[in-house]
Formats: sequence, structure tokens, C-alpha cells
Amino acid sequence: MFVTTCRLMVTQKSHHTSTSMQHPCNFLGAFYAMLFPQISKRLLSTSLPRKMIIKPVPCLKDNYAYLLLDPQANQAAVVDPVEPNKVLAALAEYPEYKLSAILTTHHHADHAGGNLQLLKEFPDLPCYGGSDKVSGANHIVGHKESVKVGSLEVVPLSTPCHTMDHTCYYISDNGKQAVFTGDCIFSSGCGRFFEGTAEDMWKSIRTVAELPDSTSMYFGHEYTVSNLRFAEHIESDNKEIKEKMAWAQRVGCTTPSTIQNEKLTNPFFRVEQNSVQERVLGKGNKASAEEVLGKIRQMKDSF
Repeated sequence: MFVTTCRLMVTQKSHHTSTSMQHPCNFLGAFYAMLFPQISKRLLSTSLPRKMIIKPVPCLKDNYAYLLLDPQANQAAVVDPVEPNKVLAALAEYPEYKLSAILTTHHHADHAGGNLQLLKEFPDLPCYGGSDKVSGANHIVGHKESVKVGSLEVVPLSTPCHTMDHTCYYISDNGKQAVFTGDCIFSSGCGRFFEGTAEDMWKSIRTVAELPDSTSMYFGHEYTVSNLRFAEHIESDNKEIKEKMAWAQRVGCTTPSTIQNEKLTNPFFRVEQNSVQERVLGKGNKASAEEVLGKIRQMKDSF
């Protein structure tokens, strides 16, 4: 049910991250490089058959940047390249690819903070973001205003709440779908409501939830184990949450998830379910999805 190609074990601490701690995924990558030098450089790649390739790039303490590669045009985009040196090192494993775009999910420094450094090296590079608050953004994208990365059509999805300029990026390529969700939606969790309301987040969740169930969901932080502990607190009898927890603790690196799995294990997706409403409101009580979502976010913030 669960498949991953990288290894990482971290827990959620706060929105802010420190560059002084090395990402745990890097230690295992070095270990595999020593044992299997011929295959190690593509160990962290997630290949979608026949066309696009997506590679997670661990950054900072628990962040993920991503490479999006189009084999048809040999072009690449980078998503949230907060540590450009790491992203460029990952891209160097694919020397036939030309960097052609930066896709930024939102303006927080742990996602957009590497844009200017990357643009110094590639001054003509398009840098996409949801507002001019995004460092280095030279193309402001609107909801469903598609951009191209080689032959790939990248569809920005406006998903405000964590920040009001938050943008997810959706790609459908020859029957395979992927979405980069930044800090809007994590595996079995969602981002804090720094700038928006529960109403904003519910609308954003619904935007992502309407994508095909098979869509691979690439999120911005490795918070899955921490999120699942809270999910178990909300739905202690949810079998899918228990299975996912055992898997996540075993594999460490949990990107990507899928839309289908989020519908089964993410309490923020499940606010209309009776089991969630009863846990939050008490037996026999009902409320709107937005009200329950707001209460669950408050519970998570102090969990």
C-alpha cells in the first residue's frame, strides 16, 4: 500500500527550521553511495513511468525541495529550492537536463529563501509564485493559469490560508498525476493558519481533494509520524491510520502520499466524518466542516 524510495525520520517541531542541523536523510544517502556507487545517485528518485520524474531533495532540518524533470524535453523545474547548492547537486545527477523554472509554493523563507541565490546563477530563469512577497518572483501566477516546463503543463492552484499567497502545483502527464502542496497539506496533516481562516483552509483542502485519488502528493516537510500521532488521537479506531503509522515509522521518508490516502488518514480532510465530529464536538453534536476544522487545528497546535 505504501511505497517510498528515500529514508528519513524526523518529527514536527515548529514552522521555523534551523540550518545548523543536518537533514537525517543525508546520512543514509552517503551510506548507500559507499555501498552501491552505480545506483546511489538515483536512489532518491521517484519515477513516473514513461514521462515525468520527480526527485525529493531533503533540505534544512525537515524540508523537501523537489526536482521536476521532463524527459521529453530534457528540461527541469525546482520546487521550493531553499538550499540551492543541494538542489543543483541533485540536478547534476541528470546532466542532460536544463534548469528552466523555479516553482515556489509560498513566501516563507524556508521555502522561498533560496530563490535569489539561484537567480544569481541563472538570471534569466522564470521564478513563479503566488505574490510579489515571494522572494525573487518574476512571474506571479493565478489560479489555474498554466505554465510550461518543457512539454509538461503545470497548473497552479490557489490554496490560501497558511499564507494567503500559497500555491500548489498540479501536473498530469500521460495518465500520471502529481501535486506539490508545500505547507498547505502535509501527509496526514495541514499547515498552520498563519494568515487565513478555517474557511480559507477548508476551501484549499477541497481544491486539492478534488484532484484524482491516484494523484501523488509531494509535501513540504517530513512531519508524517507527528501528524499520525495526532490523527490517532482524533480517530483511535481508524485502521488505515494505524497501518500508515507502522509504515511511516519503518521507512522514515514518506513523500509522496496520495490524495486517496489523505482521505483515509488525514483528520483535516475528514472533518465531515461522524467519527471526527463526535471526537471534537461530543456524541450527537454536529457542526460545519469549517467549524470542526478550526477546532481540530486548535487541538493540533497544542497537541
